[in-house]
Amino acid sequence: MIGRLIDGRYQVRSRIARGGMATVYLATDLRLERRVAIKIMHGHLADDNTFKTRFVQEARSAARLAHPNVVNVFDQGQDADMAYLVMEYLPGITLRELLKDYKKLTPEQTVDIMDAVLAGLAAAHKAGIVHRDLKPENVLLADDGRIKLGDFGLARAASANTATGQALLGTIAYLSPELVTRGVADARSDIYAVGIMMYEMLTGEQPYVGEAPMTIAYQHANDQVPTPSSKNPAVPVELDELVVWATARDPEERPNDAREMLERLREVEPSIRSSHQPLQTQATMILSDAALPAAVTAETRVLGAAAAPVAVTATAIAEASDGDDTEALAKSADRRKRRGYWIIALVLLLTGLAAGTGWYFGAGPGALAPVPETATLTPAAATDLLEEAGFTVEPAERNDPIVPAGQVSGTDPEGGEQAQRGSTVTLFVSKGPSILPVPEVRGSPSADARATLKDFTVVEPDLREFTSEVEAGLVIDVLDADGNPVGAEYAELGELTLVVSAGPVPDVVGLPGAEAEAALTEAGLQVAYLDSVFDNSGGVPDGHVFAAEPTTEVVRQGDTINLTLSKGQDLVAVPNVVGKTMAEAIALLEAAGLKASYELPDLFLPIATVKSQDPAGDTQAVRDSTVRLVGSLTL
Repeated sequence: MIGRLIDGRYQVRSRIARGGMATVYLATDLRLERRVAIKIMHGHLADDNTFKTRFVQEARSAARLAHPNVVNVFDQGQDADMAYLVMEYLPGITLRELLKDYKKLTPEQTVDIMDAVLAGLAAAHKAGIVHRDLKPENVLLADDGRIKLGDFGLARAASANTATGQALLGTIAYLSPELVTRGVADARSDIYAVGIMMYEMLTGEQPYVGEAPMTIAYQHANDQVPTPSSKNPAVPVELDELVVWATARDPEERPNDAREMLERLREVEPSIRSSHQPLQTQATMILSDAALPAAVTAETRVLGAAAAPVAVTATAIAEASDGDDTEALAKSADRRKRRGYWIIALVLLLTGLAAGTGWYFGAGPGALAPVPETATLTPAAATDLLEEAGFTVEPAERNDPIVPAGQVSGTDPEGGEQAQRGSTVTLFVSKGPSILPVPEVRGSPSADARATLKDFTVVEPDLREFTSEVEAGLVIDVLDADGNPVGAEYAELGELTLVVSAGPVPDVVGLPGAEAEAALTEAGLQVAYLDSVFDNSGGVPDGHVFAAEPTTEVVRQGDTINLTLSKGQDLVAVPNVVGKTMAEAIALLEAAGLKASYELPDLFLPIATVKSQDPAGDTQAVRDSTVRLVGSLTL
């Protein structure tokens, strides 16, 4: 999939994550020249209308929401048999990854994250959408500080809240009691999941654990979620109350929707923050007697405080100096005055230097600026963009397995990195992929062949071909992207498909029809039935396979095998021709679908009489079989 151009617009760059229903890739929107996240449904689910409908539902649900705390959806479509969804790309981590790193969060961090989650969820509930799959994996924390709610794959309209007859949807650790017991979900079910997430953020663990999913589900349905402070005493009572309110077993006792819970969170937020502010202290300078003027020391002794340290103030020191000599004070003042001029001059000089340095590195030629993203642009457009940003451009070329020849494949420093204005940025123009020799892997096991072809993109799954000439599991051939045998050389990261032996086509001739179909289906083949035929040889009983013929010259998994079933032998009634003339007997037998044998010359057939026949009359014989006649002449 890496390097593929989807729908003539989205160039796939790299894989971000893989889930149960789809894989998310980083891609470039060539039309708008921006990075996006593209979600592609797994190939084996493409034929399942339920999954396809759910996938399209995610696009429609998210597209109805325009909120800064909800991941934006840009596009949705179908490319060949591949369904895809285009979303905004948010570089960062998920809440799950944050919890893995820090175990538990502070009350302030929890409030900040839950404020954003509830704001996005409130927008969904206002639009009549129930998320139904809230969990830390679906809360995205962007590098720039944004917090967004994503993955509306299980979202449903709030009116369509009955899931009777369906499997439970969502992650078991966050399912509300009503979802476990009755399969019903509404906005209050989302609130329950929010409460479980808050508990996990504050304590570092989920409230219910167990070896089997049903054990956890039973606890959700029958137990009350404990307060977070029972696990973490640092949790304030306000957050305890919010968690208990959100996770009440009875939905009627929870907030009606995310807006109601968000308002309550914002009411208690000031008290939570004020109760966790660090104590502000100011250092106090303590001096001993030795550090004080004599007058001050004497005065403190008079007051009986000579043995204690004294907090010194400027007034006390000034008063202690009243008895100094007048001339000494004048000289000292003059020195301080001259020193003051030098200090002022030095301060002005340093200020000027600091301002100049700040201008040079902040807005002048020495300032740092981000290198613009230029990948997939034309060289001319990329050069203009870099020069407008204040950089000098040095063109160069390099092979790139993804970016087409003639387009910009990147820069040095890379796009997004900081560099000094006026510095040189090397602009790389793609020469297309490197052409590499293709190693010989025919006759190797599939896993070994994939490791050998590591410089190429070997698609999954392998193409399984039936043959009796190559052992099952060994590579028969390697096909290029057009389905033709690959040559001696091929483009780096180009798509290759392994054709792997599946062994011979199962031999089903003579088997009952049901057994034959099961054997072929298990081998990955399709089955079609032709008209049944009679087997007068008697070798294949009625209902068994008389013939199995492939519909293609080369048989691969998914191809069709035509089955012809036997109707058994075609039996007909043998007429009794004893006493008839030979001519009459022959005519009667032929009319019945039988043949006659006799030893008389044809000249005597009209006058000869049948004395005996084998098989006897009024029995059954296979159609087109021969009845032996014995006749005599009557004179």
